[in-house]
Amino acid sequence: MLFNSIDFAVFLPIVFLLYWFVANKNLRLQNFLIVVSSYIFYGWWDWRFLSLIIFSSLIDFFIGKKLSICEKPSSRKFLIGASLALNLGLLGVFKYFNFFIDNFSQAFSLFGIALNPNRLSIVLPVGISFYTFQTLSYSIDVYRKKMEPTNDLISFLAFVSFFPQLVAGPIERASNLLPQFYRKRIFNNKDASNGLRQILWGLFKKVVIADNCAEYVNIIFSNSSSHSGSSLLIGTLFFAFQIYGDFSGYSDIAIGTAKLFGFRLMKNFAFPYFSRDIAEFWRRWHISLSTWFRDYLYIPLGGSKGNLLSKIRNTFIIFIVSGFWHGANWTFIIWGFLNAAYFLPLLISNKNRVNLDIAAKGKFLPSIKEFIQILFTFSLTLIAWIFFRAENTQQAFAIIGELFSYSILSAPYFPKQFSVLPYLLLIFIVLEWIGRENNFAIEKVYLSCKLFYRWTFFSFLIFLIVMYMQTKETPFIYFQF
Repeated sequence: MLFNSIDFAVFLPIVFLLYWFVANKNLRLQNFLIVVSSYIFYGWWDWRFLSLIIFSSLIDFFIGKKLSICEKPSSRKFLIGASLALNLGLLGVFKYFNFFIDNFSQAFSLFGIALNPNRLSIVLPVGISFYTFQTLSYSIDVYRKKMEPTNDLISFLAFVSFFPQLVAGPIERASNLLPQFYRKRIFNNKDASNGLRQILWGLFKKVVIADNCAEYVNIIFSNSSSHSGSSLLIGTLFFAFQIYGDFSGYSDIAIGTAKLFGFRLMKNFAFPYFSRDIAEFWRRWHISLSTWFRDYLYIPLGGSKGNLLSKIRNTFIIFIVSGFWHGANWTFIIWGFLNAAYFLPLLISNKNRVNLDIAAKGKFLPSIKEFIQILFTFSLTLIAWIFFRAENTQQAFAIIGELFSYSILSAPYFPKQFSVLPYLLLIFIVLEWIGRENNFAIEKVYLSCKLFYRWTFFSFLIFLIVMYMQTKETPFIYFQF
């Protein structure tokens, strides 16, 4: 079920009414309703994949209970190893089996040996990378004795399957989200209103910005060899706003929806395109995944401790694994490697934690230095996004080559149907900049504007969403991961 669909527009009010008006006096019934609703939400794509999420949930629930009564180190290591093997094994089969088998056969072909391996004809379950990491955070934290295992199966199933963030995050930690299922929730009008505004902003990002950009991006990247450097540059620029509007839009809708039910999800985006260096960008982009890799991979590897070579090794590992997490394609691995290379000068010079605050905080405009830093960082990100969007590495390198050719000076291909898009992007960027010190951009509108101007603005956003809402449902980009 998609957030930007009629199905969800009907589903959400029904669940909301049942949750607050039927089950509101019984916490366990509320949690059970969340489980049932989440399974309906997830099973809307393909009910058969429900078995995977239920299996993964039950495995980690019972492993957690076993870890609570097991003190023998070797047994505890076996249990956490079993959790890792089963969860990552499922992820590996569905997401990476064909990638490895294809590359294995290609390696043999270099020596003149032809292999015809059997590939799996399977569909990647929606959200498997997200809920797998969510359940693993629970098992690892229980193993590390950072939290007590739960005996409440319903609450645990609700934690794993919580429908607002189930298929594309934020990837919640058990230590943050699971305890919220133990506490009685009381409807808070202020939080619910704030959640509705965040949902509205998320829909605007997805429907008006991302989906409109996607149309031009698909035209350019589907036949990139026939387009000039100038057209490819605009296509890459639009893709940057497409993926940001699409993914951060999903996160806004997820966080806003959770607020309607009395839950607080972690912030997943913090205006990353206003970053002044790559380190800051990665502190602001997909925060739930970046911090997950930091806590469960980077720090166990040694983190920033040890000598410079160890720091460099750990940095490249975390970025390359992050790239591979996004997809079974060499383009994602190179994307991760490229971001690690961007990060390297900051690491070596020990300047990776210089820009910890928002750009031009308390000011209307950035300084010239900050503007140049933001522009340079965004330019580096654009080059990396080419690998993220390209079908293969050959296409990515060809596009980059064309960007640095004389064709960059030619007139771009830009049909009249997209003539309004630059103005929409300009409005979007201005609103994001003005609201960059808040949790989401238009939160400031509510805090600072009078009632008439506030509702005029919200009505304008709703008008644009309705006007640009496509008759064909458009999935979110990160559903494929």
